[in-house]
Amino acid sequence: MSWFDEKGPEGDVVLSSRIRLARNFEDLPFPDIISVEQSQVAIKRCKEALLDKGSSLSPQLQFLDLKAMDDTSRQALVEKHLISPDLARNYSKGGLILKNDNSVSIMINEEDHIRIQCFAAGLNPEAAWDIADKIDDLLEENESFAFDEELGYITACPTNVGTGLRVSVMMHLPALVKTGNINNVIENINKLGITVRGIYGEGTQALGDIFQISNQVTLGRSERDIIGNIRGLAMEILNAERSTIEALLKSSKLQIEDMVYRAFGLLSNARVLTSEETLRLLSDVRMGVNMGMIDVPITVLNKLLIMTRPANLQLMCGRRLEPYERDIKRAEYVKEILKTQSGGV
Repeated sequence: MSWFDEKGPEGDVVLSSRIRLARNFEDLPFPDIISVEQSQVAIKRCKEALLDKGSSLSPQLQFLDLKAMDDTSRQALVEKHLISPDLARNYSKGGLILKNDNSVSIMINEEDHIRIQCFAAGLNPEAAWDIADKIDDLLEENESFAFDEELGYITACPTNVGTGLRVSVMMHLPALVKTGNINNVIENINKLGITVRGIYGEGTQALGDIFQISNQVTLGRSERDIIGNIRGLAMEILNAERSTIEALLKSSKLQIEDMVYRAFGLLSNARVLTSEETLRLLSDVRMGVNMGMIDVPITVLNKLLIMTRPANLQLMCGRRLEPYERDIKRAEYVKEILKTQSGGV
């Protein structure tokens, strides 16, 4: 089951938690200068360790050859957060090992030789860490990673040196955005050495009022400390979001209701919907659900968030669509889902 198919802890605000571990083979150059032959060595080692050794995870994992995919299929993986935009662009030497429920994706030859990603619904980085740690152990049983006794794991980017751990929490913060308080939150977070990014990570916008909160440095701290720090910070932010929602209900209930019902009406009846408009309207409806105004399962909204993106929409339709065709199909799909899954207003 994908993270967007279930509502995890604190799921009103937190969509998902992600653990990412960066590792590199000690005898191979970093992916940015690796040869084609050496890149295949890295892929072969990962496949042998995870697919051929007969671990309990092996039957649930499959290897995907990114070179054999078309651009739309690769972009669909980006939209589901299973590969990075960088790997989608620079796929010629890359590979992907994916768990059948999309809760684990292992990128091969992205910025580092190995980037283990594990996802959990809601605020549950500990569950994601447990899986990532097991996969790391499987890989390290027969392979030697680049490691320094003083620094820790050696990575392509200096900010990942140490544990190689990046903990990310994806949060929906519409109330903080609408009141303008999000700027203060981001400023205070940045002072703590925490990074705030858009929905698809570095260099992307916070479409649909969705933000990624993650640690910036891994050196000199244990994995549990980093996870605990991000969890604590996420709790502070989600409490601020909930408090702001309560304040808006007291000060501007009619205006908020009007905004939410308009958004639901457009999503339920529009004949044409752009990708960005859909994310904005879904954000308003999700806010209304959390305020008790509309009866739509959060899991349905999570799924729409992913499946209405351009590449996944085209895969669902089974063919390449021109932009205007996508907007028409998107409106049809959203209308049908809300008709069958919504309890209404």
